[in-house]
Amino acid sequence: MKTLDFSALARQNIRSLTAYEAKEIPCNVKLDANESPYAPNLAIDPALIARLNRYPDPQGAALKNALAKEFRVNCSTLLLGNGSDEIILNIITAFGGPVLYPVPTFSMYGIISQTVGVQGIGIPLQRDFSLDRKKMIAAIRKLQPQLVFLSSPNNPTGNTFSRTDIEDILRVTSGLVVVDEAYQPFSSQRSFVPDLAKYRNLAVLRTFSKIGLAALRLGYLIADPGLIAEVNKVRLPYNVNSLSQALALDAMRRKAEMKASVKNIVAERKRLAKELRSVRGITAFPSEANFILLQVADAEGVYKKLIDTGVLVRYLGSAISNTLRVTIGTPEENAAFFAALKNILKERS
Repeated sequence: MKTLDFSALARQNIRSLTAYEAKEIPCNVKLDANESPYAPNLAIDPALIARLNRYPDPQGAALKNALAKEFRVNCSTLLLGNGSDEIILNIITAFGGPVLYPVPTFSMYGIISQTVGVQGIGIPLQRDFSLDRKKMIAAIRKLQPQLVFLSSPNNPTGNTFSRTDIEDILRVTSGLVVVDEAYQPFSSQRSFVPDLAKYRNLAVLRTFSKIGLAALRLGYLIADPGLIAEVNKVRLPYNVNSLSQALALDAMRRKAEMKASVKNIVAERKRLAKELRSVRGITAFPSEANFILLQVADAEGVYKKLIDTGVLVRYLGSAISNTLRVTIGTPEENAAFFAALKNILKERS
């Protein structure tokens, strides 16, 4: 049989792409993926199980109606996706590039740009992780990007970007600006959803993943109906399954429970940040998300030692020197992480 070189058959932009690996590492305390530690108490209607032989509602009308009511928008401004990743893919597929974003940020903006075959341009954040407004605006004026992605609060740094800076970027961009609000529920800053009427080139990306429903893979886009119509052209039919739609709708009915979980995470984030800052050798950066970015000497070595103790966090040294990102867990999980980290640093001092 003839040997096939599949790499040679692949498109040029795919050959140099490295597959994104979400590695599953056995652990007792899992604080690496920015998931909620609280699983909501949801129910599935038995009648839905009896209809699993049928395709889901292709438009997700019931869920969109609930979201429209929640955000006080029209259903025509909403699009559902199989996670934020799929919506990012659909946006870039629909509008092309160049695609501009600050770095470090959510890696999928760059990965998907390369996958689709458009130019991805990263503009470094300033030392305090704020947007470099001058460089961003200069790049926008010179390169005329079709899309600008801004994750606020930003992953992995945890900080929100200045509203004034984002508004300046909206005003100078002839293309579209997508404000990714995956972590906004944990932030003290208000959402950009109310600003959609003011800026027609603004789109807001949200997700159910960070508030306890990561397994559903369900995100949604809120934007001008005209923008939604263009993205909808490349959305695959029946992209959001019936179970995800039903469970998300049930979660929205249990708003008090979901808000209580978010409130607990924010309280634990503040408590853990205070503890981390009390330990010599740890820099814990301010966070408005459900995680904390921290810097320690030999972060990779500390990361491996934490795994040995059964605690899994995220090593980010390739993006920011000697940093770890720890997701906020339950009080017990956070205590286990903090104790393990303190012991490791004590042994090294």
